[in-house]
Amino acid sequence: MSLQSISDQDLIKEYLKGDERSFEILLSRHQQKIFSTIFLFVKDNSLAQDIFQDVFIKIIDTLRRGKYNHEGKFSQWAMRIAYNMCVDQFRKRKRKPTISKSDEFDIFDVIESSEINAEQNIIQSQTHSKIRELLEELPPEQKEVVVLRHYADMSFKEISQLTNVSINTALGRMRYALINMRKLVEERHVFFH
Repeated sequence: MSLQSISDQDLIKEYLKGDERSFEILLSRHQQKIFSTIFLFVKDNSLAQDIFQDVFIKIIDTLRRGKYNHEGKFSQWAMRIAYNMCVDQFRKRKRKPTISKSDEFDIFDVIESSEINAEQNIIQSQTHSKIRELLEELPPEQKEVVVLRHYADMSFKEISQLTNVSINTALGRMRYALINMRKLVEERHVFFH
């Protein structure tokens, strides 16, 4: 059996036995998603890279000290560490995290689609661009829940724990985000292909 097909938990066990390659595979499996989420919060490439490195230093440290709880999913645990580090960064700067578009980085660039032809690619790109513009119009709490739910792939329970709000509040924010985006689509006569 190749290392690529081993579960995250087994990779962690192998890493703790001294197999550095296991951690490299674990990192390569999750780095794009974690980095992208960090970037969406901080909107600065070099700051996102610094936080990303800090996240993996903390992960390695926690694993080596035997403090990792094997019950949850590794990616959700790592995402929680990343989110908390972003929040800490904003506390230092006395700013609330917001999610924004940027010319440097595009959330949709990380979505792989090897079989899309040129026309579909253009249509998809235009659609994503329109969605990003609509996302920019939302209040920060609504943007946050949309990104955590649809990009970071978190459940509403995980979002509520991460953002320290009730599940109902997280659900409400998503509901209002969708209502607001729908309203903007109607007001601006935005058409999706």
